[in-house]
This record gives sequence, C-alpha cells and structure tokens, in this order.
Amino acid sequence: MNSPPEGRRAPWRSTKRWSWRRSIRRPTPAASSTGSSRALANRTRKRRGYLLLRVMLVLLLVFGGIVAGMVAAYSRRLPDITRMAEYQPQKATQIYARDGTLLANVYQKDRIWVSIDKIPPIVRDAFIATEDRDFYHHHGIDLRGIVRAALADYRHDAAVQGASTITQQLARALFLNDEKTIARKAEEAVLAIQIERFYTKDEILERYLNLIYLGSGAYGVQAAAHTYFGTDVWNLNIGQAAMLAGINAAPSDYSPYVNPKAARQRQAHVLERMASSGYITRAQATYWQAAPLALAGERPSGMLGWKAPYFTTFAVHRLEGLFGRAATYNGGLEVDTTLDPQMQREALAAVQWGIGQAAREGIGAHEGALVAIRPTTGEILAMVGGTGFNLRNQFNRAWQARRQPGSSFKIYVYTAAIDLGLAPTTIIDDSPICFPVGDGTNWCPDNDDHRFWGAMTLRYALAQSRNVVAVKVLQRVGVDRVIEYAHRMGIDSSLGQDLSLALGTSVVSPLEQAAGYATIADQGVAIAPYAIKEVKDSLGSDLYDNRYPQQREVVSSGTAYVVTTMLEDVIKHGTGYPNAEIGRPAAGKTGTTSDFRDAWFVGFTPDLVAAVWIGNDDNTPMHESYGGDVPARVWARFMKAALAKTPRHDFSFPSGEVQMVRICNADHKRALPGEPGYVEYFLNGTEPLGYCYGRAPIDTPAETPTPVSEQPSAEPTP
Repeated sequence: MNSPPEGRRAPWRSTKRWSWRRSIRRPTPAASSTGSSRALANRTRKRRGYLLLRVMLVLLLVFGGIVAGMVAAYSRRLPDITRMAEYQPQKATQIYARDGTLLANVYQKDRIWVSIDKIPPIVRDAFIATEDRDFYHHHGIDLRGIVRAALADYRHDAAVQGASTITQQLARALFLNDEKTIARKAEEAVLAIQIERFYTKDEILERYLNLIYLGSGAYGVQAAAHTYFGTDVWNLNIGQAAMLAGINAAPSDYSPYVNPKAARQRQAHVLERMASSGYITRAQATYWQAAPLALAGERPSGMLGWKAPYFTTFAVHRLEGLFGRAATYNGGLEVDTTLDPQMQREALAAVQWGIGQAAREGIGAHEGALVAIRPTTGEILAMVGGTGFNLRNQFNRAWQARRQPGSSFKIYVYTAAIDLGLAPTTIIDDSPICFPVGDGTNWCPDNDDHRFWGAMTLRYALAQSRNVVAVKVLQRVGVDRVIEYAHRMGIDSSLGQDLSLALGTSVVSPLEQAAGYATIADQGVAIAPYAIKEVKDSLGSDLYDNRYPQQREVVSSGTAYVVTTMLEDVIKHGTGYPNAEIGRPAAGKTGTTSDFRDAWFVGFTPDLVAAVWIGNDDNTPMHESYGGDVPARVWARFMKAALAKTPRHDFSFPSGEVQMVRICNADHKRALPGEPGYVEYFLNGTEPLGYCYGRAPIDTPAETPTPVSEQPSAEPTP
C-alpha cells in the first residue's frame, strides 16, 4: 500500500485532534468580564439577604426578649387583677319614702351599681360604637385601632382619635392613674391583656359602665340616667343613650347642663358611629339627632337636692349611727323609710302658713317645727325642721333644737299622778306658795294671769293650765318619779331635778314631745320613734329590719285613757279651745314659756300624733305668742289635712281598768240617779265611794254613763 508523500496527510483523516475543552464555547474577553460581575453581584445579594435575615431574627429575638422581660417586670409590680372580682367601688346609698319615692342619693361619689342585664343593649352599643368598636373581637388591646388612630392623628396633625380599648380604660380606672408616659401605657396594655384572660366581656363591660364619670357628679350609667333624664338606665331611648356615651369623652365639656350645643354635637357624632357600626339605621340616627332629650333639669348637689331634706337628713344621721359614715356614703345601701310624702307636704305647708300668720299678726316668730308620728307603730310620718332648708340654714329644729316645752310638759306630771292613784277629781288649791331655793331666797311659782283661782280638780287645772297646781302635784308625786315617767314615755334629754320642772323649764325637742304623747295615744305603750324601716346592702341582702320595733308598756291602758280624757278637755274648753278643734276625737296640750320665747301645741288622735313649736333661733321673745294661738292653729290645720282620708276613730275604752262614774258638780262625789252632773273616769279603786252631800241612793236602777268620746262631758266647776 502506497503511503502519501512525506509532508502530506491523507485526505480522509483530520489533521486536528478532538478535545472536550474545544467543545466549550469560550467567551470573548469582554463577555467574560460582564458575566463574572453579574455572578458576583448575585452572590453578594444572597449573602446580604442571609445576613439581613439573620440580623432581623436576632433583633426579633432580642426585641421579643426585651418585651417578655418588660412584661415580666411590669407583671411583677402590677396589681393582681384577680382582685377585680372583689373590688367594691364607692356606691351611692338610696333612700326611699314609704310609697317608693326616691328621696335622696347619699354619696361621696354618686354611683348606683346595676348589673349588665339591666343595662339595655342600646346603651351598651352606644358606648362600644364610640369607645371601642372592636370590643368583642380583641383580647385587651386593639392593634387595628392603634393603627387607625395613628393614621387619623397623622392626617389631622393632632390627637383626634384615642386608641385605648374599653378594657384598657377599665384597667386605668381600677389600677392606674392618668399619667401619660410610655411606661404607664405599657402597664395599661399588660393589665388589659390579663383582665381579658380572667374575665368575660360582659363582666368587663359591666364594671366599665358602672365606674365611668359622666359629669354633674354622676358616676356610672344609672346615676347619669337619673341625673340627666330622671329615670332608670333601662328606660333610656336611643337619643338619650347616645348623649350619655358622648359625655364620656369629656364630661366637663359635653354635659348638656354645661354646654347644650356641644353636647348635641357630640350626640350626633355617637349616633353616626352607631349607624356606621350597624347598631342603628341611618334613618334612626337622623331622627334621634333632632328628637328632644327630655332633660330632667339640673338639681342642686348634695343635701340641697334631696327631697324632704329635714326628714332625710335625720334618716342619714340615724344611718350613720347604725352603720357608720363610710357605709352610709359609700356602701350602696338601699333604705326604706317611714316618710309619707303627702303628709310631709301638708306639714311643711302648715308650718310655713303658721309663720306667715305670725308675721301678719305681729307675733314675731320666725321659725317653726312639726313632727308627726303614727302612735301604734312609732313611725315618723312627717318631719319639718324649719320654714326652709337652704345653704344658709340647714338646722333641723324638729330634733336638733332643745327648747323649753312650757306647760306641754305637764302631761308627765299628771300621768305620774294618775298612775300612782290620784283621781281626776282630786282637789288641789290654786293658791300662792313659795319654796326655799337654798341660797336664802324663795321661788314662788305664778300663774300666767298672775291670779289664783282657789280649789279645783286636777282635770280642770290641766285644762286651764294652772301652773301652781302643777307644781303642787309635782311636789306631791316627787320630782324623781316624774323624771322617771318622762324618760320611760319618750323623753331622752336630761331633766332638771327641781319643782320648776312642772312648768317645762328643762329643754326637750319636738321629736321627744311627740314620742311622749304617742305613749298616751297608744294606750300606755312606748315605741321609740323611728325613720328607718329596712336597710339592704348593695347586693340586696337584709342588713336591718325595724318593721316590728320593740314595744314597752310604761303605764297601764287605764292610766293612758284617763289622761287622754283630761287632755280632750284642753281642746274642748281649755287653753286649746277653739283653735285646736279638728272635728274628731282629739287630745292635746298647749305650752308657753316665760317672756314668750317658745310656744307649743302637742296633740293626738288614735291615728296620729303631732308636735308643733314656733319661736326664734336666737331665743328672742315673741309678742304674746301663746301655745293655744298660732301653734294650735298650725296643729289643727295639719291634722285636718293629714287625716282627711282617715275614718273618724274614738279612743279605745279599757273597760276592765277604768270605771265611768257620774259625778255631781258640787263636791265631785257620786251623783244620785237623776241628779245633774258629769261623767268622770277613774282607775279601778280610785273612784269615790260617797255620794253628794253625804246622801244615800234611793233603791232605783242605776243610770249607766257613756264614754266621754261618745258624749262630751260638761265642764266641771273648780
């Protein structure tokens, strides 16, 4: 085989050797440089991304640790939110009249706690729409609300929208203060989260709606409903609910009593929020923006806003004695009292009329008082302590004043005398007498007319209010014994231990006098007068029940009846006639002190006792003001009005203890049948045994006398 010539290659064989390296397309120098840069950039970006991610993770972990540490640190020093279940806020005590009329909210903070089921949905919706529209969806803090508030503030370049949830506001109100710092906001957020873990939404909302301040001294929605609309929260309409929710943002600015225009604008804002949240329709929002609010009208704060303030302040005084000041003003007590509102109005009208009459007649009396008691129960039905309760003068003369009762005190002297065995026909000489005082001088009692009428019966002496006879009876019975009777019958004040006591020189209050006379009216049974019937705590549990007060028989029913008939004569033909006549069986006694500084009338029927006093606070004398004049007229005016719807009742006759005997006028012994005389009443064993002029009765059927309340007796002669 011939080979190709040297230096030449065979045509069928390649002159180049194959290499895998040649199969790779190599870039040109320029292209190679550009590709390397891109790869390097990609690798750099990836490395930076990984690094940034690692840094963010580290920062997140650090931030989380810091937050966790802060939460742990704040949690350790924050209060235990489980105490919220035991929290007892200051609550107003509510005082009611016997017919259910609210007399007063007594408080340091006017708050009436109501459970969530008594707060209607429309009120809850109004507050939620305005304060925390996502209340039922967050867990204490509202991140969306924070962002929304921040954007709103940014757009307006000012703080126009709050970010605190209802739970945060509750946490602040219960556990924190209003300090505006980051630390305080952090504490608020932590507490809110913890509260949401332990309490339901309804429990949170109930506390919130009862704690918030809503202006004009009202705390909570129930107190605010009464303050602004005069009704309970469950009676509010949509417009009123929106008004309350609007006030919450700035109570001093949005109260309708402070700024009606701003309050209306705020109400419109709340209604718009309610509509946008779907709680009401747009049509409803428009309607209630224009609807009248029916505001109750701003009432004076404190005691000046109470109804029947003379009685109510007395009831509060009694509450403080029973439960202390803190419970009375902060305990949320519910108090039922004995006050009869209609009778209270009649009492005030009578006192004001009487002082007006005194001014017109030139008597010079500027103040008065009246207390009315139901004798069979001891309930104080009316109490007027002056002509007007105001900022300048809140003195309650019905129980705080101590005044000389004058002759109205003689009831205790004569009750003791009758109970100890003297008879109404006992003869005492109305004649001059003097008693050594101890300093070498004598005290000589005198009668009002400076005259002496001679021998007379006890009945006549009491009806005509003869002072000397009363002193002689006191001397006969004993000062200490009369003081004992007075205290047992209802007088609490200390009494002077001298014979002038018979003339009413020791000071007492109208309430004490009413209590003493009530003992006689209730047939000798003493019941301490009271204003409070029942008290319940804020949860409705019974704390105090005085519906069945203690009763003590201090004199027999026979003694009480005999004394009653003697006091009836005061009105029929004694110092109370005719001004104290009221057209039904009644008994009473006048009282007038030296220099006319005090004038009284105290009297009763079987159904009602009333004590009336007029005078001057500075103890200046009046001008010839007798107890049988203006006080008797005030008493009669009140009694007629107070008993207008009460049937006429006679005093109960105790047939087993008292005897009715016809007495002749001449020597006050038994009258013979057919002879003229009058009916007298005697305790068993004290009736006279002899007959007039020492004669013996003829053997004829005895005439049976009738009780004095059914057949008025003729006035016996002295």
